[in-house]
Amino acid sequence: METESPKPKKMRFPYREILITLVIALIIFLVAQATVQSVKVVGASMEPNVHNGQYLVVSKVAYWFHPPRRGDVVVFHSPQNPDQDIIKRVIALPGETVEIKGGKVYINGTPLEEPYIAEEPRYDLPPQYVSEDCYFVLGDNRNYSSDSHVWGVVPEKNIIGKAWICYWPPSEWQSISGHSFDED
Repeated sequence: METESPKPKKMRFPYREILITLVIALIIFLVAQATVQSVKVVGASMEPNVHNGQYLVVSKVAYWFHPPRRGDVVVFHSPQNPDQDIIKRVIALPGETVEIKGGKVYINGTPLEEPYIAEEPRYDLPPQYVSEDCYFVLGDNRNYSSDSHVWGVVPEKNIIGKAWICYWPPSEWQSISGHSFDED
């Protein structure tokens, strides 16, 4: 009795597997593009908390379910130059009045506790009403920041997302947390 040797299977190019891999890679890429963004910090306006040259991950989904909150560190398109992305802290919300006097920030006449700033501001700002769908933002390094006290409020549509994590340099890995406020 003779046994037949098995016929060698033909090598076929795995088109289906390659196509599936490419589709999965495309889906992962699109989800990442829709949910996070990397930004480089330029300048010292957010010191002592965020430094020049750091790279941050920005969560674009942070505001899908709720609007920005006071204390959030946000990245947005500059109202003056939409091609430039800026990082600042949300200070006043839509419908509020903000004022800066005597080294303190006041929201609706109440002084704001700000343990995150480098030093108290050495400038004053008369009361400013923050219109609907806009936010008043300031840098943590108040006296060395071009922000809402100089060029006005940021429209909500300009906000890219909430600063989430510093990933570069590795020695400065950290979560970028907003300051929580009792009233929010």
